Amino acid sequence: MTCTDTTLNLKIRVKPVRRALTLLVAIALSAQASAQQANDWEAPRTPDGHPDLQGVWANNSSTPLERPEIFGDRATLSAEEFAELRRQAQEIRDSGGDALFGDGFLNAVISGEVQSYDPSTGNYDAAWMVDRNLENRTSLIIDPPNGRIPPMTEEARARLAQRNANRPGETDSYLGRPLQERCITWGMPYIMAGYNSYYQIVQGSDSVAIIQEMIHDVRVIPIVDAPEQDEFVLDDRVRLWHGASRGWYEGDTLVVETRNFSDQSLFRGAGANRLFMERYTRISEDVLQYQFTVEDPSTWERPWTAIINYTASEDPIFEYACHEGNYALMGILSGARAAERNAATGNNQ
Repeated sequence: MTCTDTTLNLKIRVKPVRRALTLLVAIALSAQASAQQANDWEAPRTPDGHPDLQGVWANNSSTPLERPEIFGDRATLSAEEFAELRRQAQEIRDSGGDALFGDGFLNAVISGEVQSYDPSTGNYDAAWMVDRNLENRTSLIIDPPNGRIPPMTEEARARLAQRNANRPGETDSYLGRPLQERCITWGMPYIMAGYNSYYQIVQGSDSVAIIQEMIHDVRVIPIVDAPEQDEFVLDDRVRLWHGASRGWYEGDTLVVETRNFSDQSLFRGAGANRLFMERYTRISEDVLQYQFTVEDPSTWERPWTAIINYTASEDPIFEYACHEGNYALMGILSGARAAERNAATGNNQ
């Protein structure tokens, strides 16, 4: 089957699907939000007059972070393409099989090939996945116009090469294992969709708490009267896993500035030098628009911005009992030492 892109004169051919996931065939969230705004919808207010952002919000979007190159600078699909996308999504759903995390969904629809999230151990099956919100957007990134992360600087490429050269091997030490496997953090922001991708927002008069279901991280964000103030700005020597945040309101939007990241807390190659600017805006009763801009001149040639549409959830935040790393580390490291002893003695059993 083919989906013809008349603008680019391309045909997207979908191969026979061999494995796939469960997902929903949903509405285009942007269209829904626009319709509600057209009906003069107004954001609810907290007792002190700020926009009420409280509740549990889910990131189950099917839209990939970066735009597949076949779409060029096109931010959205045409009505015909979106209808075809939904039809192909239904085929994938009906076929059953592996779960698709994060960006894997749209890539599978376009190519017909499901790439396992963890090919070394095998993927979760579809029963583990929540339904996905199918949007007509081609990427979460809205700037640059091509919907892709800007090129890395020469300095960043050299830094990554040096970091990789100095990093312990995966079985040399616990330090060689990823932070998320060690139940420390998935980082900020956590943007992978479809798996523990829920957040709860609690607002107070002088602070906002954002609770992340993945590894139960909580960010407590002090609220300042004006961003020009130095209030809550930490000494540059203080470095934190999720950085130091402060927030303020601009109309119906909560704006959050975060800096002072630990250099061990990486985000797509950027470390301690990055600056995050976030904007939380409730654009309809059940859609919270999350926009973030990340800037790090030592890592990328320019800043870049993405938008994720969170949807309201009636389900609570569940406990994320991250114990796998506590047990797995012992097995991984002891197994590696046993293999080394066997190799040294010529015993391959």
